[in-house]
Amino acid sequence: MLKVWGRKTSSNVQALMWCIGELGLPYERHDVGHRFGGTDNDAFVALNPNRTIPVLQDGGNPPLWETGAILRYLGRRYGQGRLWPDDLLEKTEVDRWAEWAKLNIALAFTAPVFWRVVRTAPEKRDPRAIRQALDSLTAKLAIAEQQLSGSAHLAGARFSLADIQFGHVLYRYYDIEIERPPLPALQAYYRRLTERPAYREHVMLSYAELRAT
Repeated sequence: MLKVWGRKTSSNVQALMWCIGELGLPYERHDVGHRFGGTDNDAFVALNPNRTIPVLQDGGNPPLWETGAILRYLGRRYGQGRLWPDDLLEKTEVDRWAEWAKLNIALAFTAPVFWRVVRTAPEKRDPRAIRQALDSLTAKLAIAEQQLSGSAHLAGARFSLADIQFGHVLYRYYDIEIERPPLPALQAYYRRLTERPAYREHVMLSYAELRAT
């Protein structure tokens, strides 16, 4: 049985839960972080000294933290040949795009855009900073647009961990009130993701509790 520590409204937790859902693995999840607290107590610090979520424990194995590392662990242990290819070059291609998505999309969207638009009170928002962040994000999304114009998924023809690392931010990207450029391949890709049951269950969730008032 997998044990997960992290609130369901955390985007990193959503990526992990989406992966678990795709693999059909049994789990129990404990709400930790944000309004739930719990990251500063001794029991949690023993799991993850960084005091961040998510944390995963698989049976009696040591706890794991850092979302990308957890996803690769699950891919190797439970999704080999599915989410994680057997071939070295194909595997490296998935890893390359997963790292790209984490560093260039997830990090460029979550704090610079989502936090400024959703988690900041309207009177405190900085439109110029939001615009600059969106321009920077759009330049990176254009790379995904080009890639997806020639393949069904981010790292090629097959759904993989790269799609989880990339696609988990797209629900919020397309849901919040921002100006978005016309990226038809990306939009079509996102629509395909919304047809996946695990995506709908674990990613397409309300983030109302995160809104600043």
